[in-house]
Amino acid sequence: MEEGTRKKKAGILMPVASLPSPYGIGDFGKYSFEFIDFLAECGVKVWQILPLNPLGYGNSPYQPYSSMAGDELYIDLDDLHHQGLLKKRPLRALSRAKSVDYEEVRKVKGEVLRDAFQYFVPDAGYEKFIAMDWVYPYAVFLTFKKKNGMKTWLEWPKEQREWPAGSGFDESVWAKDIAYEMFIQYTFYRQWMTLKAYANRKGIEIMGDIPFYVGLDSLDVWRSREDFLLGADGQPTFVAGVPPDYFSATGQRWGNPIYNWEKLEKDKFRFWIDRITYTARLFDIVRIDHFRAFDTFWKIPAECPTAVEGEWVEAPGYALFDALFQKHPDLNIVAEDLGELRPEVHTLRDHYALPGMDVVQFTFDPEWGSPVLEHRSVVYTGTHDNETLKQWFEAKTAEDQEKGRKFLRKAGVDTRHIVHAFIVYAMERNSELAIIPISDLMGLGEEGRINRPGTVGDPNWKWRLVDYNRLKKQKDFLKKTIQNTGRV
Repeated sequence: MEEGTRKKKAGILMPVASLPSPYGIGDFGKYSFEFIDFLAECGVKVWQILPLNPLGYGNSPYQPYSSMAGDELYIDLDDLHHQGLLKKRPLRALSRAKSVDYEEVRKVKGEVLRDAFQYFVPDAGYEKFIAMDWVYPYAVFLTFKKKNGMKTWLEWPKEQREWPAGSGFDESVWAKDIAYEMFIQYTFYRQWMTLKAYANRKGIEIMGDIPFYVGLDSLDVWRSREDFLLGADGQPTFVAGVPPDYFSATGQRWGNPIYNWEKLEKDKFRFWIDRITYTARLFDIVRIDHFRAFDTFWKIPAECPTAVEGEWVEAPGYALFDALFQKHPDLNIVAEDLGELRPEVHTLRDHYALPGMDVVQFTFDPEWGSPVLEHRSVVYTGTHDNETLKQWFEAKTAEDQEKGRKFLRKAGVDTRHIVHAFIVYAMERNSELAIIPISDLMGLGEEGRINRPGTVGDPNWKWRLVDYNRLKKQKDFLKKTIQNTGRV
């Protein structure tokens, strides 16, 4: 399709975990279907979510235990009751919680899921699902973790640490526990694919998210250590992050192990191709976080406590994407290309005609607005890492606020409701897709922020809705804005 004929669309960024539900965290239950109905009624065509993989350190979706598995937290318990796997409907004790208590939710859901497993009878769909290459190893990995008090695999007994290499440890002593983990993954997959199919029938595409790196304490690293730069003891010799930037004066030391790109290239990038192939089955559009690392990545010596020390190292991005698109020419990928980048990152992105990202909070200048982008793009008012629009604007000086309003008025935007004004402004951009975070749509301040980069734990990743009352008040505004900006 030619550049000028692409249809402009509107999308909403809403983490599944932030949806209302009776069980303390958003899941694949009735409220997710209601959210899709709301989007469809407003004319929204894309629902962007955050990674659904098993949450690791700090409950961050960007430090998962696996790049393919899903977290049991998102499983709809009511569906299990309807399936006959639960003899009575689970107690709805956490429905009004204003933030996610991960420990409590995991405890409550875990007990119910164990009960449901007792009545599960494998079917043809289950047998086909568990035949996938990663399912049984992940079930073994998580079983070993639980048997070792959730310690990292580096702290397990040697025969369990070395199981992927053929240590001879007989995991069948925990066969029932392993079967339970496979049941969890099948249930997650079945429910998600049902929800995705419903969205697609409503004319809505799902944009998923792939973290560039994987966690050290993950199936990915435990099973394929040679794909990462690790020492003989399994510890990373170098870790990932970014140097000092907008978010942090000492940079961000993420701690993820660095890829062994020489090994990956010799292996024809099997790890990445398998990962994206499976992810593309789950989502209609795949956003790749930290895209710039396909060009150059920040390599931090593992012993350094911050990200100040490190070096930029080139990655074989062209070779990887050539191999990927040769196998899957129709992949729909969005490149997260934010931050201070060298021109070669944009050249790589444009070589494969990948949409980049334009975040209004980063590019808006009250003196001249935002630049006219010459590449395909997805415009955002902000992302899950940003302040909300309300926070961002209120933190500006009175002089800059007035300059911003003046510019918007000159552009024909009503500024009486400043958050709405910036949403309208974003929607009017020439970008083929405009994504509005749910907190911005609802006009929330600090209470609606999802994550604060460079920090771990509370209150990150905990924000959620208890109902849709406030959101529904934005229905007319959103619907009208989508229509008026031609994003239908």
